[in-house]
Amino acid sequence: MNLPPLHRAAALGLLAALGLGGVAGCSSADSAPRTAEVRKSAPDVSPAPSGTASATSTSTSTDIGWIQLMTPMNQQAVKLLTLAAERAAEPRVRAFADRLRTGHEAELNRLRPLLTRMGLPLTDVHAGHDMPGMVTEQDLEAAHAAEGPALDRLVLARIRDHLRQSAQVSRSEITAGGRADARELARALVTAREGFLAELERLPGAVRALG
Repeated sequence: MNLPPLHRAAALGLLAALGLGGVAGCSSADSAPRTAEVRKSAPDVSPAPSGTASATSTSTSTDIGWIQLMTPMNQQAVKLLTLAAERAAEPRVRAFADRLRTGHEAELNRLRPLLTRMGLPLTDVHAGHDMPGMVTEQDLEAAHAAEGPALDRLVLARIRDHLRQSAQVSRSEITAGGRADARELARALVTAREGFLAELERLPGAVRALG
């Protein structure tokens, strides 16, 4: 994986803690120049919402791994959801994909500023690798080639995996993260994903798609 040493350790450490590192598809032999200086022990002051006092938080390897995984996970999911919102055969699947895409874009509007506050690059450090729960370029190619109910089934299966894995990773951030703003966002993500998962499993075609 093309990650600076600390970023690679943070991302893979989080995956390993969740029992996902073995399928991450990232090689520790790869290396890249360090693009941001991140210190695990350095305090980081995050802007507080208007009317509240600022809180000082310390970025940990869990925070770094979570934010650098969640951002591309959302970005890739948005691509598939955009396609599904336009082309899914079932109207309820199209509506679901449109609402989920809107929610993911709103999350990205919070994830990206958090990356900046943590001094991390906005680039996708997992680009080109098959991470658990990540919508891959192969998934997108298959979705573009699929039509009708086959497209709906593909979307439902891939998005369920995405929702489940991103919720699991976010729960790890809630329990082990050091930043208050990151944990708050992780809690919001988990709540949203639990609701969308319940809805997804009631959609037409879900039983056949999900088994």
